[in-house]
Amino acid sequence: MESTIMSQKPGVHSLEGFSAIGNGIYLRATREQCQDTTLPNVILIFGWMGAQLRHLQNYTHAYTKLYPNASQIVVRCNPDVFWTTTGTRQRRLMPVIDALEALHCFPSSPSAQPPPRILTHVFSNGGSLQMTLLGHMLQRKYDSTLVQRFTTSALILDSCPAIGNLKTIKLAFSAVIRNPILRVIVLAMIYTMHFVGLGLSLVLGKRIMLMENLRIEMWNPRVMPWMGLHTPRLYLFSRKDKLIPWQDVAQHAETAKERGMDARCELFEESEHVAHIRVEPERYWASVQDIWAAAISKEKVENQRLLE
Repeated sequence: MESTIMSQKPGVHSLEGFSAIGNGIYLRATREQCQDTTLPNVILIFGWMGAQLRHLQNYTHAYTKLYPNASQIVVRCNPDVFWTTTGTRQRRLMPVIDALEALHCFPSSPSAQPPPRILTHVFSNGGSLQMTLLGHMLQRKYDSTLVQRFTTSALILDSCPAIGNLKTIKLAFSAVIRNPILRVIVLAMIYTMHFVGLGLSLVLGKRIMLMENLRIEMWNPRVMPWMGLHTPRLYLFSRKDKLIPWQDVAQHAETAKERGMDARCELFEESEHVAHIRVEPERYWASVQDIWAAAISKEKVENQRLLE
């Protein structure tokens, strides 16, 4: 099923400058360490559901130009993430943990290594699901040690998160799955899961709806273990997005602010879902650089506090 759903145009089988280290996971490890302590040295990208490599390259190329000495990890999202078992999804993400460890992102790394400065860029609900699961895996393994130190970090949320509805779910899967027979089968599975979850939520009085749980998890300031209230987060979204209602994203950002997070919004007027760089690339990348500058400013404040 994966080869059908995630098929690429001829010749597009990998990301330029990257090595495939797992199923839908790619690594660009730089040979030279980033000596400029105002720049990220690790960039973690979670693609949207069904994102094709030629589209993800628009972001990896731009990041390579902006931060040439930063290593990049790209995690794709196959549509089966919505019905695959958690155990299978965790096994698929293990190469990401191996790569983060190799890039000295955790306390067990040699002290001579420069501290990690991590920029995380997430696309749509599919990328958010991948990130939150990885966050749970890392927190189980490293949380007690990571919580003790400040890590310079920023979180970028492109076209997410939102609960959506059956109409947006149908649009999302119809855009990714071209085979009409396979599309009917997958949508039938998704609709069944949706109504079963809704029924169980009503009967048990618990939140079982996947997208609602995701929205709640994304309010956790430590959604990744190196993050915290100090981590600035940037919401990028558009009024013309047919899959993710812009009001949902704006409300999520507002609640994040109320909970003490440094949440900033960039609302586009004319771009479609995860397509803001096509319409206003300069504004998009300026916003990315601004949120990283905010992360560096917080690092300076923390360093000053430690000196006092």
